[in-house]
Amino acid sequence: MKIVVLDGCAANSGDISWDSLEKYGELTVYARTDIEDVVPRIGDAEIITTNKTVIDRAVIEACPNLKYIGVLATGYNVVDTEAAREHGIIVTNVPAYSTDAVAQFTFALILELANHVGEHNGSVMSGGWVKSRDFSYSVAPTMELAGKTLGIIGYGSIGIRVAEIAHAFGMKVLVSSRTQKKLPEGGWIKWTEREELFSQSDIISIHCPLFPETEGLINRDSIGLMKKSALIINTARGGCIVEQDLADALNSGRIAGAAVDVISQEPMAPDNPLLTAKNIVITPHIAWAPKEVRERLLNIAGENIGAFISGHPVNVVD
Repeated sequence: MKIVVLDGCAANSGDISWDSLEKYGELTVYARTDIEDVVPRIGDAEIITTNKTVIDRAVIEACPNLKYIGVLATGYNVVDTEAAREHGIIVTNVPAYSTDAVAQFTFALILELANHVGEHNGSVMSGGWVKSRDFSYSVAPTMELAGKTLGIIGYGSIGIRVAEIAHAFGMKVLVSSRTQKKLPEGGWIKWTEREELFSQSDIISIHCPLFPETEGLINRDSIGLMKKSALIINTARGGCIVEQDLADALNSGRIAGAAVDVISQEPMAPDNPLLTAKNIVITPHIAWAPKEVRERLLNIAGENIGAFISGHPVNVVD
């Protein structure tokens, strides 16, 4: 079996092993692949993996030997699954591999907005505390999370974990999701319509996939329903936010702050309006990326390939 990894740099920058895939065949790993190189690099390989490299109908039809596409992520919108199905190609993903890490990072962003740790550290390191006449001083207002309301959009594995952490902080939780599940007892969490979530939440955290119905869900109108003190967190997909509308709201003081780990175009364009917005924290899509998580990702990806070769594929997407 020939196995080609088209864009391995995100999952593995050289700090972990490819053994989990290599044991199944002749492995070729490319750090990244430009669009014009996709078909030549796949060549006559039966198995490929991709993270962000697009595998569209044209690629599929140009690679008749291709039998399997493994997405090194949970989201699989980079693959034309209909074309793959028509050509008898199995497509798999890696679900729920980063749940704890993304939930952890979500609260890292929430806590940064609530406590401004980085800003205070910067002030101290630049001499602010040395010059202070008092034992304590503040360069930005801080906020206690206990008693606040967290609105969670999307109640999959990550949304569930974020809710559990919020409960540990003493927060109330509102949930809006396409499908409803049984909620924990105790009265600290409840289902609600999205409009009520926007109007009642102190912090809004996005954990839904990017579908037509969730694209641009944070926009001028939904922001208009929010408290002026509201904070917006996005560790899901950048397309869930209309970035110009968010930037305008931050710059005008319509909402208090935001923190995003994802944007609509990645890498970020130099004219992205969020780069010049006030009171925003932006990180480069790293919530999923601890070493332990990437090791888990490659191990599951290898298991997916092994299951496919044995004739019993798992984690198949449709």
